[in-house]
Amino acid sequence: MISREHKRAALYEKLQQLRSVTNSDALNKTSIIVDASKYIEELKQKVERLNQDISTAQNSSDPNPLPVVTVETVENGFLINVFSEKNCPGMLVSILEAFEELGLNVLEARVSCTDNFHLEAVGGENEGQVSIDAQVVKQTVLQAIKNWNESSEHEQ
Repeated sequence: MISREHKRAALYEKLQQLRSVTNSDALNKTSIIVDASKYIEELKQKVERLNQDISTAQNSSDPNPLPVVTVETVENGFLINVFSEKNCPGMLVSILEAFEELGLNVLEARVSCTDNFHLEAVGGENEGQVSIDAQVVKQTVLQAIKNWNESSEHEQ
């Protein structure tokens, strides 16, 4: 038989794992579970937004649809994801110029542009700057991509 202390220790370990995964600062069981519940709701909303973005991109009748852009607020700034099914030479420069326009420093970035274009970047705000939100970042990046797309169409 498993002792009561062993069960209690196992439960404590599981709660600490849950606390860690959800980045909770809570110390008691109830608060850890409440934080986990909020975290799950946030994840559900993110999945819903991503599905809407993908659906919008797939339903577009435009033969050259704009890339899918998602922006979420993270601890040290914003996590920006840009994905296009086709390679987009020159688009990275336009996006980085948009970051500069917003006053965002690129803290970390991964870019792939072999068969498609995928950018994952963490942008942090400069100190002393007026705070911006994720929606402003997304709109600015989308506008930069739209401007790049229009200029690349004129070059063809």
